Amino acid sequence: MATLYVSPHPDDFRSLLALIAAEFCPSSRPRTITEDPPASLNARSRPTLVLGTGESDSVLSGASAVSWYLALQGKRAGVDTKQQSQVWQWLSFADNELTPVSSAVVFPLLGLQQSSRAELMRVLKVLDQALEPRTFLVGESVTLADMGVATAVLLPFKYVLEPSDRKVLTNVTRWFTTCINQPQFVKVLGKIALCEKMVPVTPKTNAAANGSHKKAKPEKKELGVITYNVPTPSGDKKDVISPLPDSYSPQYVEAAWYQWWEKQGFFKPEYGRESISDQNPRGIFMMCIPPPNVTGSLHLGHALTNAIQDSLTRWHRMRGETTLWNPGCDHAGIATQVVVEKKLMRERGMSRHDLGRENFIEEVWKWKNEKGDRIYHQLKKLGSSLDWDRACFTMDPKLSYAVQEAFIRMHDEGVIYRSKRLVNWSCSLNSAISDIEVDKKELTGRTLLPVPGYKEKVEFGVLVSFAYKVDGSDEEVVVATTRIETMLGDTAVAVHPADSRYQHLKGKMVLHPFCDRKMPIVFDDFVDMSFGTGAVKITPAHDHNDYEVGERHNLAFINILDENGLLINVPPPSWYSRFEARKAVLQALKDRGQFKEIKDNPMVVPVCSRSKDIVEPLLKPQWYVNCTDMGKQAADAVREGQLKIIPDHHLKTWFNWMDNIRDWCISRQLWWGHRIPAYFVTVNDSSVKPGEDMDGHYWVCGRTEEEAREKAAKRFNVSADKITLRQDEDVLDTWFSSGIFPFSIFGWPNEDLNVFYPGTLLETGHDILFFWVARMVMMGLKLTGKLPFKEVYLHAVVRDAHGRKMSKSLGNVIDPLDVITGISLEGLHAQLTDSNLDPLEVEKAKQGQKSDYPSGIPECGTDALRFALCAYTSQGRDINLDVNRILGYRHFCNKLWNAVKFAMKTLGDNFVPSEKAKLCGEESVSDRWILSRLSAAVGLCDAAFKAYDFPAITTAIYNFWLYELCDVYLESVKPVFSKAEEDSTSQRQALVCRQTLYTCLEVGLRLLSPIMPFVTEELYQRLPRRRPQTDPPSISVTSYPDTEEFCWHSEEVDRDMEFIMSVVKTIRSLRADYNLTKTRADCYLQCIDSATASLVQKYSLQIQTLSYSQAIIPLTANQPVPEGCAVAIASDRCTVNLMLKGIIDVEKEVAKLMTKKGDLEKQMEKLTEKMSKSDYKEKVPVKVQEQDAEKLRQSQTELEKVKEAMDNFRKMM
Repeated sequence: MATLYVSPHPDDFRSLLALIAAEFCPSSRPRTITEDPPASLNARSRPTLVLGTGESDSVLSGASAVSWYLALQGKRAGVDTKQQSQVWQWLSFADNELTPVSSAVVFPLLGLQQSSRAELMRVLKVLDQALEPRTFLVGESVTLADMGVATAVLLPFKYVLEPSDRKVLTNVTRWFTTCINQPQFVKVLGKIALCEKMVPVTPKTNAAANGSHKKAKPEKKELGVITYNVPTPSGDKKDVISPLPDSYSPQYVEAAWYQWWEKQGFFKPEYGRESISDQNPRGIFMMCIPPPNVTGSLHLGHALTNAIQDSLTRWHRMRGETTLWNPGCDHAGIATQVVVEKKLMRERGMSRHDLGRENFIEEVWKWKNEKGDRIYHQLKKLGSSLDWDRACFTMDPKLSYAVQEAFIRMHDEGVIYRSKRLVNWSCSLNSAISDIEVDKKELTGRTLLPVPGYKEKVEFGVLVSFAYKVDGSDEEVVVATTRIETMLGDTAVAVHPADSRYQHLKGKMVLHPFCDRKMPIVFDDFVDMSFGTGAVKITPAHDHNDYEVGERHNLAFINILDENGLLINVPPPSWYSRFEARKAVLQALKDRGQFKEIKDNPMVVPVCSRSKDIVEPLLKPQWYVNCTDMGKQAADAVREGQLKIIPDHHLKTWFNWMDNIRDWCISRQLWWGHRIPAYFVTVNDSSVKPGEDMDGHYWVCGRTEEEAREKAAKRFNVSADKITLRQDEDVLDTWFSSGIFPFSIFGWPNEDLNVFYPGTLLETGHDILFFWVARMVMMGLKLTGKLPFKEVYLHAVVRDAHGRKMSKSLGNVIDPLDVITGISLEGLHAQLTDSNLDPLEVEKAKQGQKSDYPSGIPECGTDALRFALCAYTSQGRDINLDVNRILGYRHFCNKLWNAVKFAMKTLGDNFVPSEKAKLCGEESVSDRWILSRLSAAVGLCDAAFKAYDFPAITTAIYNFWLYELCDVYLESVKPVFSKAEEDSTSQRQALVCRQTLYTCLEVGLRLLSPIMPFVTEELYQRLPRRRPQTDPPSISVTSYPDTEEFCWHSEEVDRDMEFIMSVVKTIRSLRADYNLTKTRADCYLQCIDSATASLVQKYSLQIQTLSYSQAIIPLTANQPVPEGCAVAIASDRCTVNLMLKGIIDVEKEVAKLMTKKGDLEKQMEKLTEKMSKSDYKEKVPVKVQEQDAEKLRQSQTELEKVKEAMDNFRKMM
């Protein structure tokens, strides 16, 4: 039996690795000894494994060697060479990357520094990304890779990684938890308690030997990170009894609320109602989510969509409407098939064809069930208040039945038909793709591009000219093309009817150089006479424009490419692939002397967004939807006002598309998706001639094969036993199922649609107005006779702070979860390293990240991100998103937090709010003003929500909380509370003030709740209730403030306060000029008339408090102002006179100003002398000249201010 020598220390992860590996080979598990191996074995370290006799050649030493041997015995080192290499790679990662940083953080002897911890997080985020699509590191079960990496991170999970860290490392934490719960791990490690709070370990040092003892510096914790640590079972209400933390922290605030909201059913339309079918006088709001791809992960476009949609949903819910925001997920045919095919090849070395269709579809479902709900978790992180019980997947049986029914009904009506036309073909995917899946890559000239399946890059961006010989003469016609290989399928040359150069060639033919094909010269208006020679080669089977020319002139359509991009129907040799043929054709033309020239040519290359292959126009028999009538109906619905599109500048695009709509190709050559319920008919009867694939007469559709057979028998007037059926292999375009999503989710055609269909609103990005919105409108009208929604709100596209489109290669694609939780620059770099970008692009992208996020992205939280996105959403513009502005809204959350904390302290523990928000008639001028501003904010938010004007909402709320409530009202009422106990009048005034303050807090939080749901819930739960027994349990189901209740807006009060604040700001400015930071001075306000003086007297306490003045003395125009005052004009109605005499040492201030004056004059003299030199303008750079001129101007302005101040001081002497 083998013997394993290990360390007895419970945290020796190298020995632990060997012990876990031993547990995975039960039949040959070695006996374990916790001692050093005998010296005779010459073992270098523990763990050591002694095999058999104990001779030197039977001894393995070191964690890697021992664990590798044991893993091989237990068949845990990978199933093949490829997996074994991957396992070894992860072991190297554990040894070289993880172990050093883990040790450096856990063991202070190796240096407990912030950089070590940051480095650990960087490495773990790399691991987190790698684990995102995987359960285990290699293959589908535990291997040595998992054992090695898990033991390397064991100590950080035990001693360092706090709950907030684990929240960031979701994939690593999930994987680590899975590993340590495996029986073999549990047997060695026992139950692992994860770190709750990192406590630095004091190292044992020999103080006497060192002569001194230096205390290890504790690691700095990131400012503002406070976590919620009260044990709260998922779905239970969060603890709101404990005191609020000192400052706002997203991690604390966002914990536990979402699960409680969901469990309480707040997001369901049934909440608070006996039946959803009962009439609700407040109405119904229904909106379905634009279903994200099942393969997708969150990006900022999703975050914007969900910030807007959730804000609208929460607003409608708070208005008392029966509210449903229906979630769903799209099966994403091509994207999902590509992901699973890559996974198959990576893990099992198999293609989908090796598995077969049924088994492959099983694999896709397996992947979907394991990974497909990731995006739902991310949406919850954003606070999206969706009714998750109604979540739909487009491949669910209910929705699949609706898709089948829609196809059959439209086919039976003749709206869906069979035709052979040009499609966008991806040779890599072996499928047609939609226009939205074609990226248009713009080239300025000759460019080499990578193409899947080709070792060398392929040349694009050149125009090749060559000649066709005219039949029966010595003449030739020169044509040019960017795709020279397509000349093999040419069947004509076209010229413009008005081109005099070619009139003599009417009725002539040109000869194809590589076969005996004679091709007509046709005259067509589409030719641009000014481009090149004015003659154009025509390849009807491989170019969209040429296809139409071919149709008009009845030309031959010769397809020269098969589905894999290999040549067919061409002269030998025909084994070339399309881009090999490009070189061969060019050389053959040169050999025949018919090549003319090649030159750079700016062009657009169509690239498949999924496979990065070059898209080919290819003739294929496919299923099409006739969109002519449906398009007209959709256009008319908007023209007649039945459907409203907001903002209205998108109307032009809508009408342009709908009025010029083309038929829609709905066939996709995939396996994953809704298989087309159409069958090709073969009739085993000599009286019926065989049909062709493109002939729709030979196709029938049916809900079952039996139904299709009956249809076919009836059509061909034969018995059913003579019918043979072959179901179409293709699936439907994903947009087909998305097009019926608004009613398929409610069980159409079998279930009643009356409650939630038609919907209220469709909110989405303007980039899918045609691909999705138009098709929903067309199919809704066609299949239900109703519009699917009444309004369409289209938001802008998110760009970076510089206005550039989000692109991985620019390094500016931001994961919203990184904005919510924060990420280091190293973490951003690691995401790039783990992406599919070219190494050169990775470096370019890293530079972009370093420039934009030199310190990474700080933790901003969900509320701040949502608020920022709504604040940016100005209608009709793209959004240039600056992360620093999001951080600014996190500071706003902190201001909110502090304001509510201060206010709650001011209200006191025994405060009881009145049952209804109302005026009592005893409000002070400050109370009246803040209630007027609150009512104005309510009115602005109400109008802006109705108009989808999100910046107006955020501005109104921000201004109210920050500039009115915090900066003015809370400051102005401090004296009221400080004097509250002096007498009964003061007590009464303080009580009225407290009621006003409570109303502002409670209503202000409700106004903000739809946009910032987490922080408003947290703070609202701390406030007392007006009617504790009957008030709703959550702010999310409390009524939204409306103008009927809050009708106290007074323009007169606002105007008066605006004047008072101009006086306050003038006094503050004067105080700053004279550096009166702590000293209070008397202030004489000279007013233009008695009415103004009365107004100043009325607000004297507010002015005194807000301007930090000693006393406020209003004077009329004819009353003298005492000497010794500094003077400033507040407005045409009031002049401020600030008494400085006796407060400051005038002579000392004048002396300081004299020194300042002398310094400024010297600077200016020196600068003027420099600028007046004869060669100054020639020798000094323009930028420096501009800087010098600006310095001189600033010094001049400062000098004038100094002189003015000296004059004022001298008047006081």
